Amino acid sequence: MDVTLIVNPYASQVTQERVQAVERELARGANVTTLLTERPGHGTELAAGVGDADAIVVFSGDGGFNEALNGLAADVPVGFLPGGRTSVLPRALGLPREPVEAARRLADALAEGRSRTISLGRVNGRRFAFAAGIGFDAELIRRVDRLGRRDDGRRPGDLAFVSEAATLVGRRLGRFEPTLEIEGLGRAAFALVANTDPYTYAGPRPIHVAPEARFDLGLDIVAPTRVTPLTVPRLVRHILRGERQPDSVLYGHDLDRIEVSCDRPLPLQADGEDLGDVSEAVFEAERSAVRVLV
Repeated sequence: MDVTLIVNPYASQVTQERVQAVERELARGANVTTLLTERPGHGTELAAGVGDADAIVVFSGDGGFNEALNGLAADVPVGFLPGGRTSVLPRALGLPREPVEAARRLADALAEGRSRTISLGRVNGRRFAFAAGIGFDAELIRRVDRLGRRDDGRRPGDLAFVSEAATLVGRRLGRFEPTLEIEGLGRAAFALVANTDPYTYAGPRPIHVAPEARFDLGLDIVAPTRVTPLTVPRLVRHILRGERQPDSVLYGHDLDRIEVSCDRPLPLQADGEDLGDVSEAVFEAERSAVRVLV
């Protein structure tokens, strides 16, 4: 069996020692070829050029996973090893946060032929695995990206997100007015689209934006109609407890298509990657899109 291991050496938890340990685990039952990404977008190119590999394993953060999924052309199983600070995708698939232990489990999955078919989302043609959004969360990701990377090339951690979120809410005085229209649902302040639950993690804590979302289904959308200082605590409470959103939030479950029009260009993100400003966005469910090692 031939396995291609795609590694983002700049991901927060990736080190040379961990790459070697991951290679040893995967090599228990396969011939492993390791490819290192060198620049943004390179993961897409590497995944597209894999050729006759029997499986692909990606050791990266969520941005690298997203790149690989957007380059995947062949019907081969794909595994994801947590190399970023958050690494939502492998955690949502039930893998441990420690990459070498996760590699051990993927090696067992390869040996036993164990895989699972999951759906993906697309926004304006770009695939995403677990979450995408217009407005607040995309603006937050952009603000953190603007902080730049450390000397070792790694992105800021969770504290930077918390700080920037507090700053963003404070600058808006806790208010987010309706700025977009969701076809068939109505007007909202921002939109969060989920392909699974949890939507993301804050350290060890899962964030349950859309608790009914599943990899086996279509897309869920959660969109507050308006946010005020009085509604912020209630929204946060519902998210942390994984409860169904209150009446002040538009909600759609297991959808194949979501069309959004913005009053002005707003930031768009997919799997934590800034996709720029858009005036319109079309989210589509790509059901039974890819086989993953579990």
